[in-house]
Amino acid sequence: MDTTGVRKPAHTLAVAHGAFNIVGGLWPLLHLRSFEWVFGPKTDVWLQRTTGGLLASVGAAQLAAAADTQGPAHARRIGLGTALTLLAVDLVYVPKGRIRPTYLLDAAMQTGWIAAWLRSSPARSTGKVRSGRR
Repeated sequence: MDTTGVRKPAHTLAVAHGAFNIVGGLWPLLHLRSFEWVFGPKTDVWLQRTTGGLLASVGAAQLAAAADTQGPAHARRIGLGTALTLLAVDLVYVPKGRIRPTYLLDAAMQTGWIAAWLRSSPARSTGKVRSGRR
């Protein structure tokens, strides 16, 4: 929040992306059957649960970071790293036929998160003002 009590866009983005990651991570943990119905059966359920747990943890870290003054910058780094990793997996393994084409929906979402974080510059995330050219 700024001094007027208005939430900054980077804070809102940290909360939104954190919540998205928590929900996405908890889905296969709480109802693997529906997750597999959408994204295909998994041979290594332990790996799906591990990935889900990590995504939920990432989301929780983003939500916690959003409340801190320097937090949105941390949430941005976490968000970009997570979204880039998931996007790479989607774009490599869908064409190879290892994962279903429905993962391209996830690729679109990850692309959206990346674009949103890139539009939310580090200066905007931390409240610092950049000098020089944009």
